Amino acid sequence: MRVVACPDKFRGTASAAQVAAAIEAGVRRHAGDTAQVTCLPAADGGEGTLEALGGPNRTSLVTGPLRARIEAEWRLERDTAIIEMARASGLLLAGGAEGNDPLAATTAGTGELIAEAVASGARRVIVGVGGSATTDGGLGALDAMAPLARLAGVSVVVACDVRTRFCDAAHVFGPQKGASAPQIKLLTRRLERLVDLYCERYGIDVSEMARAGAAGGLAGGLAAGLHAELAEGFDVVATEVGLAEAIEGADLVITGEGRLDAGSFDGKVVGGVLAMAADARVPAGVIVGARDPGIDLEAAARPSDQMPATDLVVLSERYGSERSMSDTLSAVSDAAAALAAAFAAGDGVGG
Repeated sequence: MRVVACPDKFRGTASAAQVAAAIEAGVRRHAGDTAQVTCLPAADGGEGTLEALGGPNRTSLVTGPLRARIEAEWRLERDTAIIEMARASGLLLAGGAEGNDPLAATTAGTGELIAEAVASGARRVIVGVGGSATTDGGLGALDAMAPLARLAGVSVVVACDVRTRFCDAAHVFGPQKGASAPQIKLLTRRLERLVDLYCERYGIDVSEMARAGAAGGLAGGLAAGLHAELAEGFDVVATEVGLAEAIEGADLVITGEGRLDAGSFDGKVVGGVLAMAADARVPAGVIVGARDPGIDLEAAARPSDQMPATDLVVLSERYGSERSMSDTLSAVSDAAAALAAAFAAGDGVGG
């Protein structure tokens, strides 16, 4: 049995790498050591992207979201740098929504990481955005990298976890960053002024650019100042780790995430993996901790007459809420063993 384990993180409970390892353990418990399990932890451009792409091997002292100096981890491999903006400008670093200052929060630290990566020899930089404390439109990052001429010839790809437009960033994400209604209005006006500034300074209009609002407009700022490519985060990660090629030769794919909702099929890991499995005609299993009412794979996944057998295991429904929260990885392992057994028995994927 050839199995690809490619889950997202279970937010607040387990990393994608931990979940993938639990899936592998479950498959091997059923199929034994003859099973070929490829673990490719996935991400959508938000938190977890750095781990999915190999994990950190560098640490730098940078400006945190509220301007305190912090140590931020990143990765440099040959001429490619991987930067996760949440490590330098993330909401958790600001103390969550309660400790954040939405008007003052800056992306300067992310810009400092990009500049250091280039100074260290990077000619290609992947920036994962998500989990930000900021709504500064990326101006803090651009100012921190000045003069931008020193980044000429460097390819920058922004792995986005949302498709929000630039000026909508404050309205959509401001509340979760601790912004009040009056502050959201101020932040929106700031973003509108930045549209004009970026047009004047760089000749690029970010106002209608898809994904430009990711990380409070950081994505748009990098697109304007560095001519960065704004890409679907899942697609970036999947390409880097060779996920499509791994699925092509598999007998079974198992993915998952902490909570299944409508957004799971809108540029996120579960939806992306199921689409790849459908294209490769490979059966797939999905393991999630919980789900929104009324959400199932048939209603929400990409419709396809060619979709192979696909099954969903909801840990809270199968094993109870207490175990799914307190002993998540063990429950994931049991669910993976059940999926593998059902596939081997010819009962579909999960029966």
